[in-house]
Amino acid sequence: MNVITSFNEKQRYKQLDFERKVLRDLTFSDIEQAAETYFSPFLKTAIGYQTPLEEVCIDYAVEAYLLGASFSRFGYYGETLEEVRSRSREAEKRLIDDLFDYWCYWSYADEFMLESVYMTSEAYIDDWWRHGFENGEKRYRLRLH
Repeated sequence: MNVITSFNEKQRYKQLDFERKVLRDLTFSDIEQAAETYFSPFLKTAIGYQTPLEEVCIDYAVEAYLLGASFSRFGYYGETLEEVRSRSREAEKRLIDDLFDYWCYWSYADEFMLESVYMTSEAYIDDWWRHGFENGEKRYRLRLH
């Protein structure tokens, strides 16, 4: 008797396997240091909430990294970085907006500082997306996927 599996189940298994492999190249200290570098000026406005905000920044860095890594396959097959970015723009924009909304909720900042937080969130997510894309593309080139 054969076991019948659905295409979605098999695809999800392969995606999780790829994410596990890609995350092996990522170190927690790198993410923590990047979060501190990008958001240290704004942590002063979030009195008492620094630790949860840093943890959320770390979570979003991992999500952006995985998003970039998952889209790296298109770069491997010949698309330019800008073409791949246009494919993932919607998901990347959602990550940026979610991170910014979280910062707005937990920090006490004026309008000028919130604009700076948005631009910082954009740069932070972009940096981690790019890092994931480059690492994923390298894994595809080395046939480690």
